Amino acid sequence: MCTYAVSHYKLHYACTSCRISFKRHPGNAGHTCPRCAVPLLCAGHDFAAPRRSNRKAWSVVAAVLGAGLRYEGFEPCGCRRDPKFRPRTRAQLRARRIVAARTGTPLAELLGQADPLENR
Repeated sequence: MCTYAVSHYKLHYACTSCRISFKRHPGNAGHTCPRCAVPLLCAGHDFAAPRRSNRKAWSVVAAVLGAGLRYEGFEPCGCRRDPKFRPRTRAQLRARRIVAARTGTPLAELLGQADPLENR
């Protein structure tokens, strides 16, 4: 049974400049941050916001969301749970930026791939 087909779940939206996140129903008009009035970035269904004081973690979140990726664990219909990799640390982000610069691969593609040499 499709999980997301039965109920309409709220999505996580984040403002990386204010370092806050909200859960809102998806809308056509878009959502704005109540603090700075900047449009919120859609972070997906399975976004876990870091603490507001953790600037390093928020810089990684800003890079991932800026590349157009979302934090999703379910397939679009919700039938299968297959967690997608997203970098959590600045070291992981830095390594992927270096590889993207060397190989010419788009950064968004590398941010979604786990390093095969890292232990999960």
